[in-house]
Amino acid sequence: MKERWTTFADDAAKKQEALFDTWLSPKITFESPEAEALYKERVTLYKDAIQMRVPKRVPVAPSAGSFPIEFSGINWYEAMYDYKKLAYAWGKYHNDMDPDAFNAPRTIAPGKALETLGLTLYRWAGGGGLRNNQEYQFVEKEYMKADEYYDLIDDPTGFFINTYFPRIFRELEPLKKIPLLPPIHEIPMMPGGLIPFGMADVQEAFVKLADAGNEVHQWLAEVSKVTLSQMAKGRPGFSGGITKAPFDVIGDSLRGTRGVLMDMFRHPEELMEACERITPFMIKFGVATCKAAGHIMPFIPMHKGADAFMSQDQFKKFYWPTLKKLIIGLSNEGVVPQLFVEGAYNKRLELVDELPRGKVVWWFDATDMGEAKKTVGRTNCIAGNVPLDILCTGTPDDVKTCCKNLIDVAGKDGGFMMVSGAGVQGSKPENVKTMIDFSKEYGVYR
Repeated sequence: MKERWTTFADDAAKKQEALFDTWLSPKITFESPEAEALYKERVTLYKDAIQMRVPKRVPVAPSAGSFPIEFSGINWYEAMYDYKKLAYAWGKYHNDMDPDAFNAPRTIAPGKALETLGLTLYRWAGGGGLRNNQEYQFVEKEYMKADEYYDLIDDPTGFFINTYFPRIFRELEPLKKIPLLPPIHEIPMMPGGLIPFGMADVQEAFVKLADAGNEVHQWLAEVSKVTLSQMAKGRPGFSGGITKAPFDVIGDSLRGTRGVLMDMFRHPEELMEACERITPFMIKFGVATCKAAGHIMPFIPMHKGADAFMSQDQFKKFYWPTLKKLIIGLSNEGVVPQLFVEGAYNKRLELVDELPRGKVVWWFDATDMGEAKKTVGRTNCIAGNVPLDILCTGTPDDVKTCCKNLIDVAGKDGGFMMVSGAGVQGSKPENVKTMIDFSKEYGVYR
């Protein structure tokens, strides 16, 4: 694995073009020839920006976040339990605001499915213990212990089934009894391996999984309807898959922030080996989710690589090596990683400026966009970063000034997408609309 994702493949460009063709020509029925032409025009805006050509104008799509919930007048409980209302909210937001791309509500998970499995990793409105108008909250703990690194390294899938899932899902605790599967390969081993599957509590856990899966299919039906409806109107998706930086897989939900910070000092070798071991899974997941969606950009939220989280030496040692392998692995399959750089990367720009042309999208939150343009923006598309403080508390004129500066600086000669620094929940609707309309008007190249 250490040698597998160290260089970019020669045929990656051909694979990228094939995925762009799929994104450009989806197998759907458009509302009209005009809608189909608009769809292709918008995809071409993004394609040109990604491939570092000068598009007709700057493409613009704020990160919707949970803004459609408040904008449409529903609450969090309704969004997570009434999937028709969820679809209505996302449809209303996009129809009224008219961004160039559609942000699907895939982070608004079906509450009943989470409730069925007894998820403890989060709290949410309704069955998750929060008020109906409260956004879901992460419950940070050490769900993997420091002495379990080699259990994860030796068998990641087994660790998630036998250890992690029983800890975050109350109803899946019986999965601790699932046997180590690779040894179950011949008749003498099979009876013992099958014993747990005959136990009532293990069988009930699988019933719960089936029930949750059925609920997810009901949720997916409504999410797919609104997604296809938006595409039919001429609005492509902004991203179509998801994956994560290997360090963040360990540091977010397994060891937690405190745990992974301590591990950089107490268990550095185990931490680095675990990141390496997780990398192929995250590459395959990103490729699979993109291909399932007929898209080219997997969304990658980068949580713990920011300037304020770790030193430059720690970033070079723990975070960047496997993130770079993730980027290479995805790019070699033609996929364009959409790197959502949360926090600031002002100290990292020179370091990460080593990728070939047209391979990624650097979507910045709080990074200096002028410096980003001079470094990573010379060879790869940059996106961002209208601040939420302006969208939430500023005026439309403040928004125009911000967007004009971004287009003049970060958007010079193309290779730029206008996006908010983060999800726009809490923003003034008039400011979100101004961001979209002004960018379309001012950001014209030709």
